[in-house]
Amino acid sequence: MKSNIFKISILVVSLAFTAVSCSDDDINTTLQGPDFSGTFVQQDQMGRPAVNTVFVSSGMKDNFNTTIPSNQNAMFQTMFENNLTGLSPAFANPGDQNALGQDAAAFTGLLATDVLNVSLDGTTTFFDGTNVLTGRALTDDVITVELLLIFGGEDFSENPGLSNDNVDANDKQFDSSFPYLASPW
Repeated sequence: MKSNIFKISILVVSLAFTAVSCSDDDINTTLQGPDFSGTFVQQDQMGRPAVNTVFVSSGMKDNFNTTIPSNQNAMFQTMFENNLTGLSPAFANPGDQNALGQDAAAFTGLLATDVLNVSLDGTTTFFDGTNVLTGRALTDDVITVELLLIFGGEDFSENPGLSNDNVDANDKQFDSSFPYLASPW
């Protein structure tokens, strides 16, 4: 009982000091919307994070990250293609293609514009065997799909040791209601 009275007394004294130290100018009594004034600068480009990480040469990261997507293909596709052909044995020979039927130039042309495409009238998925890059569902194994398209060759059978991240599930299930993501703890 004495402990509870002591705790309540401490709480009351703390609230009193807090109330005395506040002034009227600390309280914003008007509702304001977001402030869009000022100059905004794009700092990062991560529509497809693994693609940016792998295909943008280290000396070009800042330049790529601040380039608007509509200009990225013209500026960076050649770098992407050089990095892809240097990295992946599945694209070692002219005419080699991935499972989408794309050669190195076509595939890196798609990747160099760093946006996440979204289908507004169809299946939303990164890859489900039929639909490709029509969005991204939470359950999509994006890294394995990217590895397959980079290293798997025409039928996903080339370079099996490089074509899977071997992470087949989350450590926690997604929730069935919004925001769907499990609590991190």
